[in-house]
Amino acid sequence: MPSQAEIFDTVREVLVDALGVDDDEVTPEATLIGDLGAESIDFLDIVFRLEKAFDIKIPRGELFPENLTAADSGYIADGKVTETGLKELRTRMPHADVSKLAANPKVENIPDLFTVDMICKFVASKLK
Repeated sequence: MPSQAEIFDTVREVLVDALGVDDDEVTPEATLIGDLGAESIDFLDIVFRLEKAFDIKIPRGELFPENLTAADSGYIADGKVTETGLKELRTRMPHADVSKLAANPKVENIPDLFTVDMICKFVASKLK
């Protein structure tokens, strides 16, 4: 299994290629959307490139869960993620740091979960 540094280096290469950013912008704490300018369509490209780079299979919605903010999901109320929603995020995204979102559970903070470090942890769990 590759080391954490090797995983990070490969993830950085994937993100540089997929998003057209400079490699010095890709830090562990960088958010995909806010810091690196990713859009939803980029997530499919990132998943494809990760699968190829690491020779892993990533089922749809596993790395980037879908339908979490749907009005009928029960996970959102009054523009905030509910306790049930936070629990669901922790279950579906064990590789993400949900604690910051839990401290300020506004829906607009959900994209901050998608960091470079989150992807590295996800890939490491897939390689085990």
